Amino acid sequence: MKIIFLNRYFHPDHSATSQMLSDLAFYLADHKHEVHVITSRQRYDDAKANLDSQAHINGVTIHRTWTSSFGRHFLPGRLLDYLSFYLCSCQRLFRIARQGDIVVAMTDPPMLSVAVGIITRLRQAKLVNWLQDLFPEVAMALQLRGLPAVLATFLKMLRNRSLHGAVVNVVVGEAMQTRLLSEDIPSEKISIIHNWADGDLIKPLARDNNPLVQEWGLQDKFIIGYSGNFGRGHEFKTILDVADNLKDYQDIIFIFIGGGEKFKMISSEQRRRALGNIICKPYQQREMLHLSLGLPDVHLITLRPEMTGLMVPSKFYGIAAAGKPMVFIGAEHCEIAKIIRETGCGDCIEPEDVDVLTGVILHLQQNPAVLADMGKRARQIFDERYSSARAFTHWEQLLSEISGHD
Repeated sequence: MKIIFLNRYFHPDHSATSQMLSDLAFYLADHKHEVHVITSRQRYDDAKANLDSQAHINGVTIHRTWTSSFGRHFLPGRLLDYLSFYLCSCQRLFRIARQGDIVVAMTDPPMLSVAVGIITRLRQAKLVNWLQDLFPEVAMALQLRGLPAVLATFLKMLRNRSLHGAVVNVVVGEAMQTRLLSEDIPSEKISIIHNWADGDLIKPLARDNNPLVQEWGLQDKFIIGYSGNFGRGHEFKTILDVADNLKDYQDIIFIFIGGGEKFKMISSEQRRRALGNIICKPYQQREMLHLSLGLPDVHLITLRPEMTGLMVPSKFYGIAAAGKPMVFIGAEHCEIAKIIRETGCGDCIEPEDVDVLTGVILHLQQNPAVLADMGKRARQIFDERYSSARAFTHWEQLLSEISGHD
């Protein structure tokens, strides 16, 4: 029996879904499972990457299919990238899938489970959907052009049909489970497995032991950080307004690390507002994550309220592993907000509460004992709930159950 994963990105790509999939695939291969990954030849930030079409890494057989390579910034081109991946990945899946194999479809590109579901039925394989977000609801919430309501309703019907046809649908949080239940997906076809971080790689790190403090000129600074994807589902105006409020505080600095749709907007606003208290850095290599995540005194996490239940910011897990306090900017009923309030590992504010966030930052700067306690609680909740070992065990148990499913 093979386990076959499908996702547009895989190792050595650094995007969040790629890292999650790579971690899990390598773990399963190391534990004597036959693992295949069907992916593209691109990287998230480099559509022209043209990685090797075949590879065998850490026990995982990688099938990198051809796709068009217009990239993420041109919508018609992106749609062609999606379409070419559907066609080529499903063709490859048809060639390698056999009766009884487990096929795990992720959500990049959107609606992948619909195309994959057809092949799994033809090959008598078992479909598992691993949902990192919910489409078309995400597109509807972001009010993307080119998606009329009638089309969105039709796409949702196709998506739901593929969820019904799966053996199980893995979601990354309780709020997403609630969303699927409201779509009449049976509870027995939903399993919650939270995302994770590598708690052996990312650990609490004393400032004096972090070389980035010197390299990036951050000595004697109180550092507010945002690390990861700057996507459309996140809200940044509040953060920029707070940075504007605090621009005369010479000992407070904001550092933005990562990339994505809104990363250029951050740099543009920094220049327009003449915000000398903002530093922008690109994505860091994975082996550097313990340093970059260990750098801020406080991390910021954002999610637009309309995205609640449609995705969970994966940066939360790395921040918790680093034992760092966090401030969540989003709806109070969002999953991350609930975790933070329940565990006391940070604070939560509503979007556009600029004065409140300004006050929270100044309070934390002036109360290092509170800051330290929040960081300790963050690592504790990570060890209890969100370690990679815990998630891998859950995945292995689930796949074992599926392998015996009639």
